[in-house]
Amino acid sequence: MDKSYEGRDTAEAAQRLSVAITRLRSRLRAEAGLHETGLSVSQVAVLKNIVEEGPVTAAYLATAQHVSPQSIAQNVAVLKAAGLVRTERDPGDGRKTLISANESGGRLVDSMSALRRSFLVRAIDTLVAPEERAGLDRAIELLERFAAADLGPAL
Repeated sequence: MDKSYEGRDTAEAAQRLSVAITRLRSRLRAEAGLHETGLSVSQVAVLKNIVEEGPVTAAYLATAQHVSPQSIAQNVAVLKAAGLVRTERDPGDGRKTLISANESGGRLVDSMSALRRSFLVRAIDTLVAPEERAGLDRAIELLERFAAADLGPAL
């Protein structure tokens, strides 16, 4: 039930969009220096979550990252061994452990974010002509709508 528009069908557009997003995400990871950190994508995502929301529990991270508690435990162990995070007992509930970012963890997340942003600024300034900026804004709005869409399960 694909609808055609201007000679292209929706399935083709979906495939091209998927490939473009995948390639851009890979490029942004490379530009941010992910490979040089020695961390996995999931470890960096957990670290970013800890930096932005910390101190947090492992249960919170598992829910926020949509992964198992075991996966969080493995990622936190790696981040802790790398000196990027620390754990301590929750003063309000001694049964819980809180995970916080060390200063080095915060600096790493900030640096990676700045490198991604710098790449995108250079790319926009170099590749997007002034008369194309409105089109870029429309494309960003569409991507934001896609990311926020609640379409229910696929039929």
